Amino acid sequence: MSEKAIKTRYGDDELREFEQIIDKKLEKSRKELSFYMNQLAEMADNPDSKVKGLDDGIGTAENERLTTLAARVRKHMQHLENAKIRIKNKVYGICRVTGKLISKERLRAVPHATLSIEAKQQKTN
Repeated sequence: MSEKAIKTRYGDDELREFEQIIDKKLEKSRKELSFYMNQLAEMADNPDSKVKGLDDGIGTAENERLTTLAARVRKHMQHLENAKIRIKNKVYGICRVTGKLISKERLRAVPHATLSIEAKQQKTN
């Protein structure tokens, strides 16, 4: 009677699937970042956005909003790139707290996750 071996890492086919998911998310993120950067460039080049007065605060707030959104996208892209490195090193999908495999469902939804649901719940308690 043999015990079922506990899986300690995802196989190469599974890693390729996750890499494809990450590549799609990276492409989407690049488009978002490009959009935000173009919006910021347009605001910088637009002479109407430099008019002083009541509208000045609105322009500044919009500039800050776009800058914040761009920074969030950059950070998300860095997390995705780090996930690709973990795939290359064949340590992708291993929870950094429990050492167990993160569920495929979680990784499909959040491909840059480094914590299992179990570890995430422990962290919030």
